[in-house]
Amino acid sequence: MFDPRFAGTLVPAATLLACMIAPATAAQAQTATSTLTVSATVTANCTVSTSALAFGNVNTLSGSNVDSTGGLSVTCTNGTAWTAAAGVGAGSGASFASRRMTSGGNLLAYNLYTNSGRTTVWGNGTAGTANLTGTGTGGAQSVTVYGRVGSGQTNVPAGAYVDTVTVTVTY
Repeated sequence: MFDPRFAGTLVPAATLLACMIAPATAAQAQTATSTLTVSATVTANCTVSTSALAFGNVNTLSGSNVDSTGGLSVTCTNGTAWTAAAGVGAGSGASFASRRMTSGGNLLAYNLYTNSGRTTVWGNGTAGTANLTGTGTGGAQSVTVYGRVGSGQTNVPAGAYVDTVTVTVTY
């Protein structure tokens, strides 16, 4: 029976059934995009360390040169050109032509070279000297330094002789 008091409040059965069967529609998600800029600057850098050049026992009466080697380890950023220069040392009167180790006030002449034939003095690129050079790989690069105590120093007293040479890597 139809009751006029409820007119307009009843939902037809077909409509009610369609609402129950139809899947719920999800709200459509919205998006927005942008880009993030990421940057870095790789700087050229180098480090240097040395291994001692020790001549050991030197017999100044033998008439022979005494040769030895030491070394550098240069690590530079990949692709970075470097130059290694050597000072004259701390010995009194030292020059690139003749470096001097000291023992008290006594001097023993020696020199440093860039090649095994000991013909090119290692220095700073002046006065006939040469620098050691290379290009960084990102890893350690070993460089040999050649030394010689020249013969003919028969007037040098016995003693323990030392010198300190400053090594400067420029890149």
